[in-house]
Amino acid sequence: ALHEFPNDIFTNEDRRHGAVVLHVLCAVYMFYALAIVCDDFFVPSLEKICERLHLSEDVAGATFMAAGSSAPELFTSVIGVFITKGDVGVGTIVGSAVFNILCIIGVCGLFAGQVVALSSWSLLRDSIYYTLSVVALIVFIYDERVSWWESLVLVLMYVIYIIIMKYNSTIHHCFERKTKNSANMVNGLASNTEMDDNSNCDATVVLLKKGNFHRKASVIMVDELLSAYPHQLSFSEAGLRIMITSHFPPKTRLSMASRMLINERQRLINSRTYTNGESEVAIKIPVKHVVENGTGPGNSAERGVNGGRRDEDVAEAGNETENEDNENNENDEEEEEDDDDDDHEGPYTPFDLPSGKIEILKWVFTWPLSFVLYFTVPNCNKPHLEKWFMVTFASSTLWIAAFSYMMVWMVTIIGYTLGIPDVIMGITFLAAGTSVPDCMASLIVARQGMGDMAVSNSIGSNVFDILIGLGLPWALQTLAVNYGSYIRLNSRGLIYSVGLLLASVFVTVFGVHMNKWKLDKKLGCVCLSLYGIFLCFSIMTEFNVFTFVNLPMCRDH
Repeated sequence: ALHEFPNDIFTNEDRRHGAVVLHVLCAVYMFYALAIVCDDFFVPSLEKICERLHLSEDVAGATFMAAGSSAPELFTSVIGVFITKGDVGVGTIVGSAVFNILCIIGVCGLFAGQVVALSSWSLLRDSIYYTLSVVALIVFIYDERVSWWESLVLVLMYVIYIIIMKYNSTIHHCFERKTKNSANMVNGLASNTEMDDNSNCDATVVLLKKGNFHRKASVIMVDELLSAYPHQLSFSEAGLRIMITSHFPPKTRLSMASRMLINERQRLINSRTYTNGESEVAIKIPVKHVVENGTGPGNSAERGVNGGRRDEDVAEAGNETENEDNENNENDEEEEEDDDDDDHEGPYTPFDLPSGKIEILKWVFTWPLSFVLYFTVPNCNKPHLEKWFMVTFASSTLWIAAFSYMMVWMVTIIGYTLGIPDVIMGITFLAAGTSVPDCMASLIVARQGMGDMAVSNSIGSNVFDILIGLGLPWALQTLAVNYGSYIRLNSRGLIYSVGLLLASVFVTVFGVHMNKWKLDKKLGCVCLSLYGIFLCFSIMTEFNVFTFVNLPMCRDH
């Protein structure tokens, strides 16, 4: 693969005497560059495209969002097929898939700071389809070559996955109905007692579970929640909890979360006075919002009850509510001012020096990057550049391709210098580097208590990696570029690695089931230990420890 890239300015002897460190630093910088382009430019442009196409959240997540978080793996695979003609792309995607499942779930379990509840449906849905994808991959690469129809099957499997996601809520209702019916057959008609038993459970978790499957307009979800959980949520509570789900931008979610904390604290203080168990501190909801909720599906009697309860809450709260709202508004204004001053959320601009020593160090470190991106990629998050979102999409795609090329080039040189096969560099170094953005995103949502979103993000992006990340470049090569040709895989050890990938899914699902569908530190430690075992086994297999899978690497004399 080394000879498919331009000649390096250093000789192999120079690299062996220390110049390889420069290549390592360059590769790490490319990882960071990819993370910045994906998070600050590529993903926002995809969100704008989804808005313009009026895509529902699940279809957008399965298509454009998965493409956003897995763009580095996809371009690495494209480079592996068309440029290096080796296994670096396959190795990266296999390694990244195991990293996504074991390492991301392990990190979320260890650092979430709380025990996160998981729902069985989302984990089973994603893991079953993911298992089918991995089985198809094993069957196709077993003879070490991939034909045009095999690559086409992988792409078509992804189309089926999108269709499943489109009708996710319908399928989930059928699944829930069947499981409830079977439970009722055993336990008798226990639906009412079940509701009463669960009345003390965390309403936020209930809402997030509902929010993940009811992929409709957010205003309708309030009515659905109130009718489904009449003893758990008041109108104001449902509204607040709706606004911390992914339907809303991060700033709104943060603001609503802080209000929820204030309300909960107030409820605990007043719990001796009030005995009805509902929150006394209601928030002021605009009339327009109430009217919109009134238009949602449901009978007029239910809406009347909900409206009456809301009026009672507002009347109960009295002056306390107004004071609370004033304080909240002041806090929100202060937060906005802070955000305007620091502007940490967006990318750094090359001409505005941030405040704080650490921020200045980051700004200096990323200055060459931010300077180039400032003039070549419009930031469609800014209102005056919002209409340029297609230009952002196209230019950020080109930059991701360029950074991925540089990254694979550097990693190929490092592997050649140290005598490490391409597949091992893909499974370890490249896989971890390209999956760091996914890991950070999953950890952030896990710390907010949204375990399903964290796990679905890690498994869902794996489905994209295997079916599109491998299937699309293979299909282009065997159908468009050279019709009827075969993709040849050099490493026999990849089959063992993909087999371990399959085992990692079973072990993870079994571990979560044994842990009573909870994500905690114990499960996190087990997952991270399993990731270490996978790396050791894969590396030893590629170095022909167990059986002969790789020819020795050629050397320049």
